[in-house]
Amino acid sequence: MTDLSTCANLKFTIADGIARIVLDRPERMNAFTFDMIDAWAAALAHCRADDAVKVITVTGAGTAFCSGGDIVEMADRLGQPPEQRRNEIFKRVQRIPLALEDLDKPVLAIVNGVATGAGMDLALMCDIRYAAKSARFAETYLKVGLVPGAGGAHFLPRLVGASKALELFLTADFVDAEEAMRLGIVNKVFPDAALIEETDKIVRRIAAGPGFAMRAVKRAICQGMRNDLRTNLDLIASHYAVATASQDHRDAVERFVAGREKSQHEKGTS
Repeated sequence: MTDLSTCANLKFTIADGIARIVLDRPERMNAFTFDMIDAWAAALAHCRADDAVKVITVTGAGTAFCSGGDIVEMADRLGQPPEQRRNEIFKRVQRIPLALEDLDKPVLAIVNGVATGAGMDLALMCDIRYAAKSARFAETYLKVGLVPGAGGAHFLPRLVGASKALELFLTADFVDAEEAMRLGIVNKVFPDAALIEETDKIVRRIAAGPGFAMRAVKRAICQGMRNDLRTNLDLIASHYAVATASQDHRDAVERFVAGREKSQHEKGTS
């Protein structure tokens, strides 16, 4: 596993059940390097294995979220054969969407600025997306003669429909935060100055929730996108049965009953 401490351009911290991943290359608008990809994959693996982690956030340092792959580095790889480039995409970059699909804890993208190309795809592959009002999104692959290798062609049509996704890919037009929310690309938009404070409230509320039930809900939704109704009901019945045996469920029921009894007692003595 990659030593996260050796990557200067990706910060990873855990506190209060919240894992925070920060793409930290602001001088290049947080454009990806392979070292960042490796560190990011290692961070997600850690989150999956660490029971203390309840929720994960991803954001960018400075004024950008992520501008995708580093085009300067792409120039250095122009002489590589197609097979080598395919392996780089499949074995390194595409580990991220696969790891995120395998991770049954909620992952939130906090889009603090521009998100283009693979940077937009990074936001799309997260479970929930919040954006600053100044954030802008664009699928810019065709501007450099590329296809969306990070998974955008999978994620975007599922959010906005095939026709709109194709338009965004073919024109490479920018979408502002409000339009992105209208299209379903982001969940909420906050004023720039309030983005961190407001999203942190949501993140902390999620982190305080019942761990197993949250993981089961995410798993049920992800599986439900691929399965028929009968299969989905069968799966959720199993999740439900396990949830009823959890301490979180027991504590919640006991609190409810105790509160109800207290309320009835107060009414009877008034």
